[in-house]
Amino acid sequence: MSLIKSISGIRGTIGGPAGEGLTPLDVVKFTSAFATFLKGANPGRRLKLAVGRDARLSGAMVDRLVVGTLQGMGVDVLETGLSTTPTTEMTVIDGHCDGGIIITASHNPKHWNALKLLNNKGEFISDAEGKEVLRLAESGEVNYAEVDDLGLETIEEDWIDRHIERVLGLELVDVEAIKKANFKVAVDAVNSTGGLAIPRLLRRLGVQNVVELNCEPTGHFAHNPEPIPQNLTQISDCVRQNHCDLGIVVDPDVDRLALVCETGEMFGEEYTLVSVADYVLQHTPGNTVSNLSSSRALRDVTRRYAGCEYNAAAVGEVNVTTLMRQTGAVIGGEGNGGVIYPALHYGRDALVGVALFLTLLAKRGMKVSELRKTYPEYIISKNRKDLTPDIDVDALLAKVAAFYKSDAAVEKVTTIDGVKIDFADGWVHLRKSNTEPIIRIYSEAANEARANELAAAVIQQI
Repeated sequence: MSLIKSISGIRGTIGGPAGEGLTPLDVVKFTSAFATFLKGANPGRRLKLAVGRDARLSGAMVDRLVVGTLQGMGVDVLETGLSTTPTTEMTVIDGHCDGGIIITASHNPKHWNALKLLNNKGEFISDAEGKEVLRLAESGEVNYAEVDDLGLETIEEDWIDRHIERVLGLELVDVEAIKKANFKVAVDAVNSTGGLAIPRLLRRLGVQNVVELNCEPTGHFAHNPEPIPQNLTQISDCVRQNHCDLGIVVDPDVDRLALVCETGEMFGEEYTLVSVADYVLQHTPGNTVSNLSSSRALRDVTRRYAGCEYNAAAVGEVNVTTLMRQTGAVIGGEGNGGVIYPALHYGRDALVGVALFLTLLAKRGMKVSELRKTYPEYIISKNRKDLTPDIDVDALLAKVAAFYKSDAAVEKVTTIDGVKIDFADGWVHLRKSNTEPIIRIYSEAANEARANELAAAVIQQI
């Protein structure tokens, strides 16, 4: 059993002793702490929080605990039921809420669940705010409401439709172009809430021929829910057998978007953001942001447009959105298929990613595999270096950074999140694990052999 406490919330496996898994006691404890934090930040006000969940098996149980605890804290609840992470974020914004809780463990297997915490902008809380919530949870500084002050619950289960309406209303989403293209699209929603959202969105976009795969929100995930190639053989076969123009895959909470070419080959989750950014920059030139472990392809595509600059943030959605605001980025996200489009909201959103990508595809008038070839080719390799527990990992990374800063072959060394070393033809990013004596090593180059060669050289230096 595992319980992981982080700045953005609490994640754990269901069952086991309190404090060792995500048990009912832990759900109440951290929900109470979050409500206490928000009440402290809004003295004298009656608060309203949005609550939504994905379809995993423990979701309804955790949802009832969260809603009841918030009511016990004197907080009103806007209950959205089965929802998506970006939909819940939009609910906070459009429902004028003071924050929100998303009940989802994202791409983790079915025995996991989590509480993801949102501020009044529908965005993940900051590092400092998260630490204060954790402190309150451990201190027990919680004061529940008297009977006359208990929170009220309002149930509104149409927020996915409202979210879709907002996507359809975006200037760069061209419904007529998509409709005229007459696409045939397969969807794999891993039996979670993407099965409610994505087919509905596609039909509103004018896609009449939708092949639904694992779209019943039962919570019985049909395969490992992380949308990476080794888990997507079923939709690959489905696209080929049904002669689809495109395959769409989302994770259980629908903030990550992976695409499948008409050939059944993966478009590449790194290239979801790259392609969408290409389309956005054509029409609204500006800056872009992704995290340090995302593909260099976004930088290259950004530089195709005069006056547009790319910047890299530390890993973590809150870090990406913070830098996007600072640089005035018009598009950004993470290389795991997470598209953040500020014209809608500052959160990874597969729905807006689908709408923008289909518009691009319709306007380009080419096959998905042909579109993929228009972008720079990079391969990311993932490695790890196991260390002994007595090694000071921070000191070791500092020595690695110092060594490469003096290397003439190195273009740049970045230390805002571990150590990233940029070479002319690729990069290596080293990050320490927070739970094990391990350094995770991501590398990227034009081919796998070169990516592995760059990683091996840094591993040797370690």
